[in-house]
Amino acid sequence: METSTQTQAGVLVLKPMPEFKMDAFDAATGHYKQVSSEDYKDKWTVICFYPADFTFVCPTEIAAMNAQLDVIHGELGCEVLAISTDTKFSHKRFVETEPLLKDLKLTIGADPTAEAARKFGVLIEEAGIALRGRFLVNPDGVIVAQEVQAPPVGRSVEEFIRQIRAHQHAHETGEVCPAGWRPGKKTLPVNTDAEKMTGRVGDYVTVEELLS
Repeated sequence: METSTQTQAGVLVLKPMPEFKMDAFDAATGHYKQVSSEDYKDKWTVICFYPADFTFVCPTEIAAMNAQLDVIHGELGCEVLAISTDTKFSHKRFVETEPLLKDLKLTIGADPTAEAARKFGVLIEEAGIALRGRFLVNPDGVIVAQEVQAPPVGRSVEEFIRQIRAHQHAHETGEVCPAGWRPGKKTLPVNTDAEKMTGRVGDYVTVEELLS
């Protein structure tokens, strides 16, 4: 019996970031440019797909990400690329007309052939648009976090920032981060006490500490 390949079937976590090259609109300069996966080598990077320009939830997500750019890019050194299947011309007009996108500093990639959306597994084939797919890539070029949602619900920038901090800490120290971890909270030093910790995680952290 033949089985069909489903575009959205794959999980990319722990896999290399797919290669891509596309036109983009750089809102910080007001100019068009080209971007590619090569631009993000050796860097923490978020690739953030959204369904379409001139919609309703999408500008709220883009504006929220832009509002936290000083933290995401400035403090955490994480590059940000938003992508939809619209053209670069649509992106420019969208940024210029949507009040929420005033003072936007992000670069928005144009994927009108849906090649990138298909490679990242977020393309809704029958609609020709992307799901809300957000991918965190470490400096080794490996995807370490993937969040995909249906179009009606926007994503949390605050939770994403928490994830960046946690993944950066784990990458730098070899420690692992329990549920809800934030800087200053306990990590689990499995890199030094793995045998001692096995089956005894509760000796290191309590439920109350996890939820605090």
